[in-house]
Amino acid sequence: MNADREKQLLDYIGSSGGAKDTYRPLVEQIVFLEGQLDELRALPFIRVHPSDPARQKPTPAARQYRELLSQYTACIKVLGKITGDSGDEDSPLRAWMTARLKNQGRDDDDMDS
Repeated sequence: MNADREKQLLDYIGSSGGAKDTYRPLVEQIVFLEGQLDELRALPFIRVHPSDPARQKPTPAARQYRELLSQYTACIKVLGKITGDSGDEDSPLRAWMTARLKNQGRDDDDMDS
């Protein structure tokens, strides 16, 4: 399955052989992190005190999951930037700002006339 996932991600990056070879370590890291996160998800994340259920502690698996998820998220962001699919272009703030700048440019043109 890991080989299938690697191929899927490499195909997503692009069809040029150079790009695939360049980003193969990133794809391998993503696939590795996905496997580790899946394994950790099967473990308990909270340890409850036997006599006082209000007292809870995160387990080592919870801490490890959080760290790996952070790394995985960073890798996915890099992958998104590589493919041009970072999602930033569609943000409501960016759309509003672009429209505002266009309107401001029109207002400046109207003042020149």
